Amino acid sequence: MSRIAYVNGRYVPHREAAVHVEDRGYQFADGVYEVCEVRNGRLIDERRHMERLLRSLSELRIARPMSLPALSIVLHEVVRRNGVRDGIVYLQVTRGVARRDHAFPPPGTRPAIVVTASRIDPAKTERYAAEGIAVVTLPDNRWERVDIKSISLLPNVLAKQVAREQGAREAWFVGADGTVTEGSSSNAWIVTSGNEVLTRKADHAILKGITRTVLLDVLKAHDLKLVERPFTVAEAIAAREAFITSASQTVMPVVRIDGKPVGNGAPGLISTALRADFSRYTEKS
Repeated sequence: MSRIAYVNGRYVPHREAAVHVEDRGYQFADGVYEVCEVRNGRLIDERRHMERLLRSLSELRIARPMSLPALSIVLHEVVRRNGVRDGIVYLQVTRGVARRDHAFPPPGTRPAIVVTASRIDPAKTERYAAEGIAVVTLPDNRWERVDIKSISLLPNVLAKQVAREQGAREAWFVGADGTVTEGSSSNAWIVTSGNEVLTRKADHAILKGITRTVLLDVLKAHDLKLVERPFTVAEAIAAREAFITSASQTVMPVVRIDGKPVGNGAPGLISTALRADFSRYTEKS
């Protein structure tokens, strides 16, 4: 099946999909995005993703490209046309096309929108979860508003590449105070020896992940104590368990940090249970 993309009002073959050379996303990274999980052909937590999209657009003063009901139709249609049963749907909105100038373009400039969908092999993801993944740590060199889901991701790209070169699946950013902020494409968590589940408070230093938000409900259902505070790399290595959360991986156990084992070096009981139960608490559309 040929892939199909939605670009500014048209469904086009993926190989022909293109944006204008003066699209502000291309020239300034002046835009936002969302990545929504697709499971069994249904969008997971679409409402929460759209709420975050509206917040990101508002923070950057970018107009919404269409109404939410219309956008929902586009998202589902792109998934349908691509025959995606398990995977992701990617949505990007930029400030639009205008003569290159750092200041905002003239009023009335239409925002640009792109939507694509791609498959993810759930069996491969489950194999990673069964074995656990490794992470490396790097200094956090990003701007101070990473709570906005901006397409400006160069530090994340470089961090992810360092992780892959070191045989890891993810990189954790570490702030100037020595505490972990989040991963290059995920939120970071640990489980203490007292079975407290720690993650950083969702402030301007991290992205408020949708999977993170849903997991708070899962923790309550499992009667686990949540503590929202920063933790150090040393705390993470000494923890009973560690894991990351993201739309494409849900709850993914972390078994090594900077080459050192976490716990017994295998996926922990708590993170494994949270992963197994996660789907029950998501919204499906």
